[in-house]
Amino acid sequence: MLVATDQVRTFTTGGGTMTTLASPTLGGSRDISLWRVEMSAGQAGPLHRIDGEQIWTLQAGAADLSVDGETTRLHAGDTIVVGADATRRIAAVTDVHFLVAGSPRARAFAEGGPADGVVPPWTA
Repeated sequence: MLVATDQVRTFTTGGGTMTTLASPTLGGSRDISLWRVEMSAGQAGPLHRIDGEQIWTLQAGAADLSVDGETTRLHAGDTIVVGADATRRIAAVTDVHFLVAGSPRARAFAEGGPADGVVPPWTA
């Protein structure tokens, strides 16, 4: 099923702007969600974990990705697989654009959030 540009959904949080490109509720993918993440230089997402694996490809810019306390500098063209239940935080060194794929059923857990986690709306 085609997902046209005018059908994508955009969500903005303190950590960036996420645009759903395909998911179970957008395009009908059953097992994989695909979304774009855009962050401005200096912007960082919250420290959190996801109970599903994700694949992040940095299309433009530079970012620091901390996974379980170890930080890796990512540059345009780099791809990293973040395992399920790894604690992570992404910080944009420059303006960045990522493509991310993951399970549409994976739940996010952050300090102060619901004990049973939440499915991010851009993956549903």
